[in-house]
Amino acid sequence: MSATPTPLSRRMIAAAVLVPVLAALALWAFAWPAARTAPHDLPLGVAGPAAATAHVQERLEQREGAFEIHRYDDEAAARAAIEDRTVYGAVVVGESGPRLLTASAASPVVAQLLQQAVAEQAAGGAQVRTVDVVAAPEEDPRGAALTASVLPLALAGIAAGGVVMMTGLRGARAATALVGAAALTGLAAAAVGDSWLGVLTGDWWAEAAALGLAVLAVGATVAGLAALLGTAGTGIGAGVVMLFGNPWAGASSAPQLLPEPAGFIGQLLPPGAAATLLRSVAYFDGAAATGPALTLTWWSVLGLGAVLLGAMIGKRTKPAAQPARTPALAG
Repeated sequence: MSATPTPLSRRMIAAAVLVPVLAALALWAFAWPAARTAPHDLPLGVAGPAAATAHVQERLEQREGAFEIHRYDDEAAARAAIEDRTVYGAVVVGESGPRLLTASAASPVVAQLLQQAVAEQAAGGAQVRTVDVVAAPEEDPRGAALTASVLPLALAGIAAGGVVMMTGLRGARAATALVGAAALTGLAAAAVGDSWLGVLTGDWWAEAAALGLAVLAVGATVAGLAALLGTAGTGIGAGVVMLFGNPWAGASSAPQLLPEPAGFIGQLLPPGAAATLLRSVAYFDGAAATGPALTLTWWSVLGLGAVLLGAMIGKRTKPAAQPARTPALAG
């Protein structure tokens, strides 16, 4: 008997090896950030006279690499920085003692972390009063609904890209279908999140645009890779979004709480950019929305460009139709 593996046995071995590898990769991508959650250069403000804030700043900087300190002259400047999403919070030092400004809408987890950190650093165990400058909505005080929206948006984008390719649409028709599906999904998601559940409290149309752009970025990427690489492209696009984009988005906490480079890479992928953009338009009147909006736009443009390019390549490589042969006439 020959010891040479048959094609069927090779496929069985490949499947047996591939499944544990993918499982280990998924566990690493999801469990590693969760196990290493801690502040990494988290933007935090310190406001007040330099002589009064020097001691507070020094104590905060003792936690090396935890906080990125921003100095402000007074409480008004610190509040403006929080509303502009420059910092997550600020310690204001005044005559009545230290006071902590937070923004639970930016991240309830970060707001709680800052309360604990500032309370530990307070001299002599002094009480630190906390003021929530930009509070999370009453219907979603822990940010659970916004966090839960990241995965459905990613799945909607993957489904849009896959369905468009499976239905045989190519080129401009595929691009038009992707844009239309993303726009309708954005409208539907805004109707659910804002009009019905009330967990999004910003401008309705801005929220719908952000949600639709998030779906388009994923859908166009999946469809573009499929147009260039075939079925493998669909798997690659969906795998990157689900294995890295979703757990590294920082939606449940903040990008600065994830270990590097997960926090940085996550904001370059559609799910992370979508979560940041949605917070900005829903709770901060669009502050700091330019960066994530451009990230999603680039993914969308590159994906749609790949869809058009794939159709052009397919036309060029398609074999020309052979002319019909005319039967010879009998003499």
